[in-house]
Amino acid sequence: MKLAVFPEVAPPYAGGLDIVPDDPLQHRQVLDKLDALGLRTCLAPPRPGRPFALSIEAAHALVDDGDTLNLCRDLGLDTVVRLHDLEREIVLAMLAAPRPLHFASAAEFLAAVAIRRNIVEAARATQLTFGTAEADRPASHWTYDEDRGFTVLPGRSLVEALTLATQPEAGDGRTYAFSCYRATEYVMLLGIARELERVNPALLAAIQRQWETRAIQSGAFHDVFLVEYGAADAPLPPRWYVPGDRVWFRNPDAHSSDASGYEGSWVIYLGNGLFSNFWQRDRPYSLVAKCLEIYHWRDGTYIDAAGDVRMDEAIVAAKVAETAANPAALATVVARMSRLRDGRGVYADGGCIDFSREFARNVCPGTADIVLPG
Repeated sequence: MKLAVFPEVAPPYAGGLDIVPDDPLQHRQVLDKLDALGLRTCLAPPRPGRPFALSIEAAHALVDDGDTLNLCRDLGLDTVVRLHDLEREIVLAMLAAPRPLHFASAAEFLAAVAIRRNIVEAARATQLTFGTAEADRPASHWTYDEDRGFTVLPGRSLVEALTLATQPEAGDGRTYAFSCYRATEYVMLLGIARELERVNPALLAAIQRQWETRAIQSGAFHDVFLVEYGAADAPLPPRWYVPGDRVWFRNPDAHSSDASGYEGSWVIYLGNGLFSNFWQRDRPYSLVAKCLEIYHWRDGTYIDAAGDVRMDEAIVAAKVAETAANPAALATVVARMSRLRDGRGVYADGGCIDFSREFARNVCPGTADIVLPG
């Protein structure tokens, strides 16, 4: 579907793309990308100091109320077959940002689009075994130490190591055990590293040396590599997602959240209204499916012989199918779970939707803000 030409009117949001410095050359490079993607006609007229943003008509036609989940459907995009369409969805969703997305240069904007594309491709190819108590990696590229975590063997490429650990076809077909949180770290890092091969090999070499010494993970990974956009006091629209986002869905049930690995679900937004399923990659989640699964975790819990809370996935699947077949029950569950989540430690009236999304930091020489420990 070809986008219509929209009138030159003011944008409905204060968001869009904010390219710094604000100079003609930087803007020309961004406009060249928008032209290549066929998106120039969606823009509100440029004004000094104002970011690139959608016109009111384009926003209402494509992302009303900040909802980006149906962009592919409405525009007839095939983001699996055509990477051009994937980039088109990425940039359209970015233009619909509720608050400005700041980029240190046009080069950083172009790199951010490429990283998101890489992340989506990596997430689609990722197939893992779910595990929180035990984990493993390909012995050809990885070694483990309790203090340092899984590190890359000297002389082995970090990009190859990440690919082999997450994509069975790249190696001997074996799947490796991950938690969903660690899985998203590997996928995000792989997407970043592949773009660093092109734009900043020196930074990639530093990250390679880091992973040969000590893995950066959990909170430190977030701080070093990612930007968090949105907050409890300034939440994002609950249906605004950009392909390549790392997304948290919280389990709002106090009891089942005590089961290890079921505190919530970390996923990658793939675009086209779908979220990654690292355990069954050919069955990615819609927002409704993710809401249903997390809601019914409360029905699958049991206490094992050691007194720990565990999850029976078969019961969860049966309950999900039962609710999905009952329109009234489905509407009730989805309405409940589609609320923004409660704060940390609170289990009251909130749903599973987070306030924020996470994406990669700047990576280009001179503007990169990935600072490694030490």
